[in-house]
Amino acid sequence: MEDVAARAGVSRALVSLVMRGSPKVSDQRRTAVLKAAEELGYSPHAMARSLASRTSHVLGVMVSDLHNAFFAEVVDGLDSVATEQGFDLIINTGGRSPARERRALQSLLSFRPAGLALLSPVVPTADIGRAADQTSVVLVARSSRLSTVDTVNDDGERGITLAVDHLVSLGHKRIAHLDGGEGTQAAPRRRGYLAAMASHGLTPQVVASEYTDAAGARAVHGLLDDMPSAIISCNDFNAVGAISALEDNGYRVPEDVSVVGYDNTSLAALRHISLTTIDQPRNEFGRLAAEALLQRVRGEREEPVRHLLHPSLVVRSTTAPVATAGPRRHAGGIS
Repeated sequence: MEDVAARAGVSRALVSLVMRGSPKVSDQRRTAVLKAAEELGYSPHAMARSLASRTSHVLGVMVSDLHNAFFAEVVDGLDSVATEQGFDLIINTGGRSPARERRALQSLLSFRPAGLALLSPVVPTADIGRAADQTSVVLVARSSRLSTVDTVNDDGERGITLAVDHLVSLGHKRIAHLDGGEGTQAAPRRRGYLAAMASHGLTPQVVASEYTDAAGARAVHGLLDDMPSAIISCNDFNAVGAISALEDNGYRVPEDVSVVGYDNTSLAALRHISLTTIDQPRNEFGRLAAEALLQRVRGEREEPVRHLLHPSLVVRSTTAPVATAGPRRHAGGIS
């Protein structure tokens, strides 16, 4: 609250009185404090909570994308631990938009939660830091150096290396990576891809994309004039879009083009998709995130924890040995 006091030009004690709703504060000073809190991104309710003695039994969860099954499975792990410890979850989404996520954060803070779990958020670090000044915060699928914030991630560089090595073992040399762009965890996966391709003496091909099925389809349309023999998507959702676009344009998967996803969501295991992918222990992500929050809530530690989980390769039906003649487009698409 010191920064609010400084911005409003008042004492911290006066900020405390405003947040308690004291009638002893003049309207002019009350307006100045609330205006400063709003400008700095603080929730008055959350600030009031930090001054109160009662303990909340609610954990807020902000999900990056409601369409992606990865987040549903993480939330399932969060909910398991929360329920065991007598906590309830409040869930919302920012739809991968920094502006919407900022509003979603403020909405969650208004419920005065004991802690927040932010799943793959795209808001600036400053917004995360301000939230952590008001309650305990853990990030899932995003790194942070903030000492007040805990993190749970997988080793994305290792995961993509597993994908490249698998495809090389099948004889593939022209392997494209449909990149996650500005999305969280895209950078380590990109680094892993570039390093793995270099280790095999292969030329990399990074294709701009995003973590959605529509983006996967768009990326494939950009490859139609010179199709690689294998594609590594930034996630399973992207891979499904890529496969759909490949088949719509006459390429068979995996006979012409092999495709690898990332996450190993329930979608990947469906029989008619049967996607080769990199497994992240989604439920474990959620459990570790909830445990990290509750350790902070109980005052068991102040130092941040940085969980880094190890991914693994799951081979299914969308990868096969490279075709001798290379990718071949079939007229009329694949039914």
